[in-house]
Parts: sequence; C-alpha cells; structure tokens
Amino acid sequence: MAKFEFNLPASLLTEIEKLEKNAEKTCGEMVKAGAEIVYKNVLNNLPPALKKSNFKKCVYVTKVYKTPSDGAINDKVMVVDGYFTNHEGKRAPAPLVANLFEYGRHNHNYPSHPFFRKSFKKKQITDAFYLAFVKATGGAFG
Repeated sequence: MAKFEFNLPASLLTEIEKLEKNAEKTCGEMVKAGAEIVYKNVLNNLPPALKKSNFKKCVYVTKVYKTPSDGAINDKVMVVDGYFTNHEGKRAPAPLVANLFEYGRHNHNYPSHPFFRKSFKKKQITDAFYLAFVKATGGAFG
C-alpha cells in the first residue's frame, strides 16, 4: 500500500492557528469596515431635501453583534425610530420619510429617490473587507 506524507512549515501552521483563534474579532472588524462604507455612502446619497434637514442624525450604524440562531456576525446601517424636524420646521417620523424617498408613492404621483439601495457598492465593501482583514491579521495573509 502506498503512503503519502506532507509536512507544512511550522510558521504557516502558527499563522493559521492565530487566524483561527482571532477569527470572530477579525470578522467583526471586517463587517464594521463594510458598514462604515455603506454609512458614508448613505449620507452622500441623501436627496437634497433631506440634506437640508437634520435627517443625518437619524441614520445610524449598530454595534457588531453575533446572531444567536446561526452565529453569523452582523452590523446594520439603519434609520433610527423617532422624529426629525425638516427644513420647514415640521416633525416627521424618520423611517416613514426614508421609505417615502426610497420607494416613492404611486397614488400621489411622487417618484422614488433611492438613496439607500444605491449605497451598497460591492467593490467598495469588498475592498474595505480586505483592508480590514489585512490590518487585523497584521498583513500575514494579505
């Protein structure tokens, strides 16, 4: 019977063990970097009417968390529940206004002005993931 033996360098095994030990922290930093990119894009893509108001205070990035059901590491960019005052001095619920601008209203002939969906740019997010990974691992696998 034939036998095959393969030896990995000890330095590579050490790096892999270190990566495994810090995997959750590294993934959290990667997810946070991607969420920050989306957050900045959302603020840049706000329609002019929302840029005039204090709506920027209603856009929020959550803390990195681990879901109990499947153990995934997540972060959210969201519009916080609550009210904001627009440039005319009227108070309005922030999630309702964000939904109105994002999807429009067909029965009142108000067109959509998507700003949230346009903010998820895959190339920017994956680049941020990669840079955060290289930073978190000290460039060992970059």
